[in-house]
Parts: sequence; C-alpha cells; structure tokens
Amino acid sequence: MAVFTPLSDAQVAQFLERFTVGSLEALEGVPHGTENSTFFVTTERGKWVLTLFEQGEFEELPFFVELLDYLAAHRLPVPGPIHDRDGVALQRLAGRPALLFPCMPGSHPSDPNLAQCAQLGHALGRMHQVSQRFSGHRRNPRDLDWLERRHREVLPFLSAGDQALMTGELAVYREAFHAVELPRGAIHGDLFRDNTLYDGDRLGGIIDFYNGCTGDLLFDLAIVINDWTSDEAGDIDAERYAAILGAYCEHRPLTERERALWPTMLRMTALRYWLSRLLVIHVDPPAHDITPHDPARFRDLLLRRIEAGAPRLP
Repeated sequence: MAVFTPLSDAQVAQFLERFTVGSLEALEGVPHGTENSTFFVTTERGKWVLTLFEQGEFEELPFFVELLDYLAAHRLPVPGPIHDRDGVALQRLAGRPALLFPCMPGSHPSDPNLAQCAQLGHALGRMHQVSQRFSGHRRNPRDLDWLERRHREVLPFLSAGDQALMTGELAVYREAFHAVELPRGAIHGDLFRDNTLYDGDRLGGIIDFYNGCTGDLLFDLAIVINDWTSDEAGDIDAERYAAILGAYCEHRPLTERERALWPTMLRMTALRYWLSRLLVIHVDPPAHDITPHDPARFRDLLLRRIEAGAPRLP
C-alpha cells in the first residue's frame, strides 16, 4: 500500500472545504507508487486524486504545478491541479504538501497496441512542441553530469565487465554530447507505460510529472522508446517504434543533429535507469518498505542498443 501518511474521512472532508469540488462521499488509499501517499476521493461532483508528498525537494513543487497548469491550458491530456477558492493549488495536509487533481480516465497499458502507441506519440509530440515555450525551469536531475558523478558510487558493487561497460559508455556520451545543443523544453522525464492511462485506445491521461524538468526533448523521447517498444529480450518492436515516432514527428520533426545522436541517446537513457536502480539497491534505499526494480533489465537494454543500434527514424 502506497499510503505512508494515513488520513481520516474528517481530515479530508475539512480539506475539501477549501475547494469547490463538492463534499466527501468516499476515501480510498491507492495501492501503488513508491514515494508519495495517494488517495482516491469521491464527492457528489466527481472523482479526484489527492497526493501527499512524503519526500523530495518540496521547494520544487511550484514548478510542477506551473507545468501542469501550462500543459492543461494547451489541452494536453494531463491532470491540471485543482486550485482552491483563492486560486492556490499547493496546499498542506497532515503536515505534508498536498495537491488535488481530477481523476483521469483509464488504466495502465501493460501491452500497448499500435493505436495506443500512436496516441502517445501524438501527445508527446504536441507536448514537446508547446513545452519549448514554457517559462519555468528545473534542471534535469538525471542528466549526463549526474551519470558521471554518481556512477562511481555503484562501481564497487559491479563485476569487472559491468564496470568496464559503464565507464566505457560514459566516455562515449561525453564525446558525443560535448558542447552540443539540442532542442530543449519542459519534459516529463519518466514517461513509462505506468505513467499513462488509456480508456480503450484513447489516451486518457499522462500522469506523475514529478521527474519533470527542463531538458533535451530527445532525452524524453528516448525514455519512451526504450520502455514502450522493447520486448522481453530488449529488442525494439518495429511496429510500435514506427507508430510512436511517426505520430510524434507529425508535431515536432527531429533536427539533423538529433537524428545523428539518436542511437547514443537511447543508450544513455538505458544507462540512466540501470544506474538509478543500482543506486536504490546499493546506495540510496527507499525510505519506505518497497521492493526495488531489477537493474538488470536496463543493463540488458543497454547491451541490445549497443549491439543492434537503433532502427531507422521516420
């Protein structure tokens, strides 16, 4: 259960009085997540999602609020936070920062079909098109500087072969991305399948923007391709790949420099998740009793990207 700070009906009922969303009818903890406490809240006016932030850089929460407000205003399928009667979204409840969101329709796609992949490509392309004009800024917390700084902490836990793989890859990235400027804007930063909701083939929502930041748009796209199109062996499914990228490029065609660096970016984002999962196991265990993700998945993806390269871009 991903409810680390329990709430009573009375607490939530009083909290809802700050808004114009109706009176509490039902409160239910959400049994998913790794960092924050999340609840489904039902009122006579609809269903909402209440999130309490348990850890992290709380001073960065206004960035996420402004980003979601901006994307929602541009009709992207994101849960724009609910503002109270005074126009304020970021609240406090039970001693924690809190946000209230509309409940987006649908469920997570474990095995997305081609229509769902195309829907994601269209939404991400539109998002990257408008996010380049977003005025807020938050540095990418998982960029190349972070990889170079933090990989040293996990090297003692790796085999000699994996140490050589990681350090060799970082040398490749340093050379490839040195003094290179790619199109940048606000990115999601963690757009895995379980951060989307689908109602049939329709994309109901893109959620969990708490890795959102200002970064290379290609970085965001590579995270999506590695998760959404890779099979169990780590190979890219050509049809899903074409569906996502074809739809994406209708809204934001890739530059020549992005196209040249595409295979390397796929490798770098695979290593990003290999490293972050290793850090959780060996260096930074989660604050709560949660089973960490297996780092081997992204090590295997990295090896496949090195061996097979990237399919042709549309």
